[in-house]
Amino acid sequence: MDEPVIPGRGEPGAGGAKDGSGAGSLSSGAVISGQGASGPVFELHGATVRYAAGTPAVEGVSLAVLRGECVAVVGPNGAGKTTLLRALLGLVPCVEGRALTLGREAREWPRDALARAVGVVAQREEPAFPITVREAVEMGRYPHLGAWRGLGAADRAAVERAMARADVAALAGRWVATLSGGEWQRVRIARALAQEPAGLVLDEPTASLDLRHEMELFELVAGLVRRDRLAALVVSHHINVAARFADRLVLLAGGRVVADDAPALVLEPDRLRAVFGWPVSVHRLPDGSPQVHAERRPGIPNGGVS
Repeated sequence: MDEPVIPGRGEPGAGGAKDGSGAGSLSSGAVISGQGASGPVFELHGATVRYAAGTPAVEGVSLAVLRGECVAVVGPNGAGKTTLLRALLGLVPCVEGRALTLGREAREWPRDALARAVGVVAQREEPAFPITVREAVEMGRYPHLGAWRGLGAADRAAVERAMARADVAALAGRWVATLSGGEWQRVRIARALAQEPAGLVLDEPTASLDLRHEMELFELVAGLVRRDRLAALVVSHHINVAARFADRLVLLAGGRVVADDAPALVLEPDRLRAVFGWPVSVHRLPDGSPQVHAERRPGIPNGGVS
């Protein structure tokens, strides 16, 4: 597809929100000791991904996510958001550029080692067989176990910590089939936390959730980033919620980065109109968070389409 002309197009960011992001966003740029302490957890450097011989799904994308930072990737359908995540997880190759996790090429990681470093919550998942919440969370320890080793004391302690952090300890004995959508999403995050990762990758984690559970889930992720210094990369269609919780927004269109900055600097009306092809206005909440509102097209009665 042709790349849209974007007013005020920004350069891809290299990590860290700028001042002026507004209250409610998390502090950025903190790094703690341990693996990857000297650099970002997730990095893309001029990454291009192409499926077969078609137009690149992602082209020349650069970004970085530090420990203690929450970055949300937003944009219209087909912008390349999920492909970006797949490149960072080493699931698709970059025909140009690099995708790094903790400073190592994503596709060079052994899968079990990468599973110990990164917790992933995919877009959709349904339980394949009857298990309890505790059993579901225990699956997060599998990357730490050998072929024949069962859960040890350290593994069980990690599971308990993960359930407590995701606020699902009270559900431990429930069958996952009895959970609400919001409860199931928290269990999936607990399973990812049981891996004891340095970073979390979440692809549309609030899809199909109601308003309360959507907010609760973002509050959970934001709290984990703030308290445990995790690096979180979240793909979301819910721009307004992402703008309230993320340190930075990465706006994609046509597989390219249109803007990467603090939410208040990314969500400009002219830029959003060009990206989404629809008139919008942007307002500020009392805490300074920007919120996007779709407008009615002028001259079209009753919301009809011309």
